[in-house]
Amino acid sequence: MAITTQTLVSPLDLVIFGGAGDLSFRKLLPALYMAHLHGRLALDARIIAIGRQRWTHDEYTAFIDSHSPAFIEESAFNASDWRNFLARLNYVCMDALQADDYTQLGALCSEPAVRVFYLATAPSLFARICANLSGAGLVDAQARVVLEKPLGTDLASARAINTEVARYFGEQQIYRIDHYLGKETVQNLMVLRFGNAIYEPLWRAPYIKSVQITVAETVGVGSRAGFYDGAGAMRDMVQNHLLQLLCIVAMEPPISLDADDVRDEKLKVLRSLKKMELTDIKRDTVRGQYAAGASEGAAVKGYLEEDNVPPDSRTETFVALRAHINNARWANVPFFLRTGKRLQKRQSEIIIEFADQPFSIFGAVANHEPNRLIISQQPDESIQLGMMVKEPGSGMTLHPVKLSLDLQSSSDKRRAEAYERLLIDVIKGRLTHFMRRDELEAAWMWVEPILDGWKVLDDKPRRYSAGSWGPAASSALMAREDLSWFEEA
Repeated sequence: MAITTQTLVSPLDLVIFGGAGDLSFRKLLPALYMAHLHGRLALDARIIAIGRQRWTHDEYTAFIDSHSPAFIEESAFNASDWRNFLARLNYVCMDALQADDYTQLGALCSEPAVRVFYLATAPSLFARICANLSGAGLVDAQARVVLEKPLGTDLASARAINTEVARYFGEQQIYRIDHYLGKETVQNLMVLRFGNAIYEPLWRAPYIKSVQITVAETVGVGSRAGFYDGAGAMRDMVQNHLLQLLCIVAMEPPISLDADDVRDEKLKVLRSLKKMELTDIKRDTVRGQYAAGASEGAAVKGYLEEDNVPPDSRTETFVALRAHINNARWANVPFFLRTGKRLQKRQSEIIIEFADQPFSIFGAVANHEPNRLIISQQPDESIQLGMMVKEPGSGMTLHPVKLSLDLQSSSDKRRAEAYERLLIDVIKGRLTHFMRRDELEAAWMWVEPILDGWKVLDDKPRRYSAGSWGPAASSALMAREDLSWFEEA
């Protein structure tokens, strides 16, 4: 185990509701193993998994032992450290909705201790779990609760959940998690913007022509079909991930990195988003649903053929839209957001396209490309700046090149994965990379009219072949402004 000089939180009980679910064994426990491996958990820190499976402690650890190692980087897995990590695990079989069952959880928790309650359950259970935790005397000033997305299905349900949770936990104790905010490249975006003087004078209209934010997946809905069909891409991705990325790109410089200073500026962006009327929704949004096709070299079925999907479902698996921010910095600069499943490539990137020179002394350039800042988050973490340079030889023939910074090789320090970084933030009480209540509700206030508008317009998702980049209407959305998605440029 690596030795760390950081101050460790002790004693610590990290309680995971849904401790045997996919999120726990695929993400949370592998992330906590990495924190354990690198000395970021105190020796007496314990992980208490809550589940309804009638397992003994040994049966639970055997389940985790057979499932989680596949989601840990091979070079980081060590049998001895893994056994020591498993020794941290405790398992409690209980019904989270039954108040009487919390007696055994209370008997197991340390006193006093920092208690982190991670609710890796359906949001409909959040209020009851928090009430039962409070009734059992497990909520004190050091307690923290982590709420997994999606937090509600609309503004009313999000407000209802927030109101109920706030009866038992103060706002400074509530961590609304979005794992995208834990990614190294997303956090580096703050440094790129506010730690480098060369960008700030240009980070505005009229110097920026457009902004693209894409989060594309090659996978289908898989085992999440039951949940996904009631959510769709707008609720599952746009309302949280993409709007959070937009906020970081568009926000004004905060006065400090304190959590509320950063979140105040993000909130201003959300409140400045131009509200969409029916005419805007019809013109500036595209919904899609994948059909059968080929993905990563294999034939795949369409969304309507997936298990647990109704044959007449109108749930969108793809969204592209144009947004505008009504403030001086971004006047008339379109923001194009796009996300979807079964797309051609797994990638997450932000494209800042700068305006062309008002007059070119070089005349028409055959292969001219605009200056673009390309911030790639996955599968590779990198920053590229597209520029025009002179070709070797006589004359002044220009051609495009990219200045590249590979963030993964720019430092020999270990790069923690998103969930590990965010879990350590929760343990240490750092709220900067978590959504505040008013921020979440402002996002819903912008998204909900679009969802309602689709119903009024009886908008049916356009079919697109799996393995493509989505419906052709998505390209047309850009072409109307003489623009194109980056991979189509």
